[in-house]
Amino acid sequence: MLSDDELLRYSRQILLKQVDIEGQLRLKNSRVLIVGLGGLGSPVALYLAAAGVGELHLADFDRVDLTNLQRQIIHDTTAVGQHKVDSAMTRLAAINPGITLVGHRAGLDADSLGEAVANVDLVLDCTDNFAVREAVNAACVAARKPLVSGAAIRLEGQLSVFDPRNDASPCYHCLYGHGSEAELTCSEAGVLGPVVGLVGSLQALEALKVLVGFGEPLVGRLLLVDALTGRFRELKVKRDPGCAVCGSSRG
Repeated sequence: MLSDDELLRYSRQILLKQVDIEGQLRLKNSRVLIVGLGGLGSPVALYLAAAGVGELHLADFDRVDLTNLQRQIIHDTTAVGQHKVDSAMTRLAAINPGITLVGHRAGLDADSLGEAVANVDLVLDCTDNFAVREAVNAACVAARKPLVSGAAIRLEGQLSVFDPRNDASPCYHCLYGHGSEAELTCSEAGVLGPVVGLVGSLQALEALKVLVGFGEPLVGRLLLVDALTGRFRELKVKRDPGCAVCGSSRG
């Protein structure tokens, strides 16, 4: 059930026929893991908390640095030196005290990552590290949990949804099995704040679509964002039957 306060708080999205009260209840009963609380994870966490996702699991081993504040909008100057998880939890609790926040402040190894993924309904990869992305993808395939993956660097971004519950869906390894072309980090190549904000907001949107069950999530599609020209392109991505991560598990 939704309380009177919840009906009022979420009234604008409940008005949408794609959401309605049933969809809002689905969000309230959902558990989501956000891996990375930087430029992408900031808008993801803010929008999912505001939308009423009932339980947010926040994973990041890093601390807030002054150089983060140009784009990582969940943190502020007073949080410099704090664990990003603690900074984010403070902000999110202020935005929506009605949700549950679970923090993971240490780096997730294979076992703890597998457990963290198994305990949620959906995962958002908001990191900028290829090895971590591969590990998160493998854990999602093993647990059959949908993964919303975003990336941004310089003035470019990309986004896709990988859903192991869908036999036609590729996984992250199908697309980037030989390494990502964006292995440079923002600290090395630079990035404009609104670019990560845009991609992170789109990740949050895709997560809401998957959790509630409306629209067409970006499964089997890779969205490319060119912020320099203001253009979007879409590429179709097929599952690789011989993929080392998802191929054998789906027959």
